[in-house]
Amino acid sequence: MSAEQTGYKSGSNLEKVLKAGHFAFTGELGPPRGSNAEEVRHKAEHLKGMVDSVNITDNQTAVVRMSSWAASLILLQEGLEPNFQMVCRDRNRLAMQADILGVYAHGVKNMLCLSGDHAQFGDHPTAKGVFDIDSTQLIRMVKNMRDEGKFLGGADIDEPPRIFIGAAANPFADPFEWRVHRLAKKVEAGVDFIQTQCIYNMEKFREWVRQANDMGLTEKCYILAGVTPMKSVGMAKYMKNKVPGMDVPDEIIERLQGAGKGKVAAEGIKIACEQIEEFKEMKGVHGVHLMAIEWEHKVPEIAEQAKVLPRPKVD
Repeated sequence: MSAEQTGYKSGSNLEKVLKAGHFAFTGELGPPRGSNAEEVRHKAEHLKGMVDSVNITDNQTAVVRMSSWAASLILLQEGLEPNFQMVCRDRNRLAMQADILGVYAHGVKNMLCLSGDHAQFGDHPTAKGVFDIDSTQLIRMVKNMRDEGKFLGGADIDEPPRIFIGAAANPFADPFEWRVHRLAKKVEAGVDFIQTQCIYNMEKFREWVRQANDMGLTEKCYILAGVTPMKSVGMAKYMKNKVPGMDVPDEIIERLQGAGKGKVAAEGIKIACEQIEEFKEMKGVHGVHLMAIEWEHKVPEIAEQAKVLPRPKVD
């Protein structure tokens, strides 16, 4: 059952933008490796007026950072709409439901449900992963809390959290033929919007979207294509060779190498903006999720170059 069918109203700006048929543009902010709230505010300044919502990562890459819910509250103070992320790695179902109620009580209206990178890849490799439930089960749990007003254990919730539910999708991991079926499971579980992994292999992404269109999935949830501008040739090679589930074609690396000294970053932004222009015209794609990765100060330049400004005002 969709949000429209249940009749709930989250008050989410991102939800309003998507339902109004606008091409959404979301950003991302990585919390600091400490308790400095000013660092969050400094990054937030570059995003104001540029994006419809801002993802706040949750111990991204299994590295300890300020919590997603805490940074989300700082963003609310700054007048930005957070997209609170939650990974299944670090909490059991009691802690998850408690945090969902808590962030909603403070005014957070969007949530991204993720499994989370395994702890062995982070700065505490011997940490015990919880994984009490997975990301698809988390989607179903949040939807049940929102639409049925029930905890996972069956008890009633006195005031349900009317959260706009998001999740991630990776169109590129092997086996490719299963990727659209994983998306279908998340749609069936009740997801409202999807943000994809960073896209570089446009041919493979076009095929994934075609399959999603054919299965009717893009009519049941909103798809936001993930875009991360390449800062350097080294970054491109690292993502190609070292990051699981990432697909960076050789043509991207060759194009960056041919940009000339001091022009690689600008070429990376140009490639990203070309992608965004194509996504605007692609059936089944409802927006873009820009993951600038510690490059928040470049978001205004990218938004301007990609012609996604001004952002729509919706009631």
